[in-house]
Amino acid sequence: MQIRALTLDLDDTLWPVLPALERADQAVDAWLRQHHPEVARAWPITAMRDLRAQIAAERVDLAHDFTTQRQLTMRHAFAACGIATAPIDVLWEIYFAARNSVELYPDSLPALQRITARWPVVSLTNGNADLQRIGIHAHFAHQICSRDTGMAKPDPRIFLAAAELLGLAPTEILHVGDDPDMDMVGARDAGLRTAWINRRGEPWPTALGTAPELDLPDMGVLADWLDAQAPVA
Repeated sequence: MQIRALTLDLDDTLWPVLPALERADQAVDAWLRQHHPEVARAWPITAMRDLRAQIAAERVDLAHDFTTQRQLTMRHAFAACGIATAPIDVLWEIYFAARNSVELYPDSLPALQRITARWPVVSLTNGNADLQRIGIHAHFAHQICSRDTGMAKPDPRIFLAAAELLGLAPTEILHVGDDPDMDMVGARDAGLRTAWINRRGEPWPTALGTAPELDLPDMGVLADWLDAQAPVA
């Protein structure tokens, strides 16, 4: 069946996310050391990360909502230092700005421009990427985030929500992402076609079942493949 639209993962598909997350943690820590040194001493970056992991494990109801997980982490850290009211708005803006200061892979933007000139694309993410801040929002027909939908990849329902937005059958949509489980298995179980952006050239984990339809080294090769599939006008 002809591909009529795409859903697209963001973190580690269009850009490496770890450098941005590192910068975000460092930016928050620097602000704490200046304005709340007692919190910074009690909760250095490694301790703050451990606390967030603990909260994520305890609050499984927030598995789809990284924003609230991080804000609860900040509240807990301040409360543990005897400070009842944490400056959540300030801290979140510092974190969010740094987290969205990403550097796209060299192939990502040229490929995105080629693809979105011919097909509607929906971003599909579990994370806190903000396409407006990053400056690529104009390339997307819709944006879906797990926090807004109440469900996270690999739950098939988040993929089906994208299909409903597009008004298409799942089999008419190609999901593109880097994560074998979250992206490929989730999309496959929802009935979408699948393209694995496998930048490190890793073998498909056979424990996850059927391999994706496409195993590609970068977004540029995806754009080439799509151009080859497009019907001649």
